[in-house]
Amino acid sequence: MQDIAKSRVKIRKKRHNRIRRIIKGTADRPRLCVKRSLKNMIAQIINDDTGTSLLQLSTQSKEVSAKGTKTEASKLLGLKIGELAKAKGITNVVFDRGGYLYHGRIKAIADSAREAGLQF
Repeated sequence: MQDIAKSRVKIRKKRHNRIRRIIKGTADRPRLCVKRSLKNMIAQIINDDTGTSLLQLSTQSKEVSAKGTKTEASKLLGLKIGELAKAKGITNVVFDRGGYLYHGRIKAIADSAREAGLQF
C-alpha cells in the first residue's frame, strides 16, 4: 500500500516539474500556485522574477474558515484570493495546478477565482 502512495506522489511531482518548465510568473502576470493536502488547500500568488510571494491564503486562515465540505472551502478560498488580488491590482495570473488533476478542489479554486475577477 505504501509503495502505491509513494509512486503516486512521484508521478505528481514529475508532472509538476514538467509544468513548471513552461509556466513562469512575472510582475505583469504572477503565478497562482495551488497546494493540496488531505485536509487543507493553500493558494499563493508568486512573482518568479523576484522570487517573492505576493499573496497567500489557506483554508485554515481566518478569512476562509468555512464549515462544510472541502470543496466548499476551496470555492471560498478561490473567491477570497481573487478579491485580495484585485485589491492589490493583480488581474491576470498564470494558473499552476501543481501537478494535480484539474478536477474537484483544484477546479473549484480556479472557477471561483475566475468569478472573483482573475483572468487566466
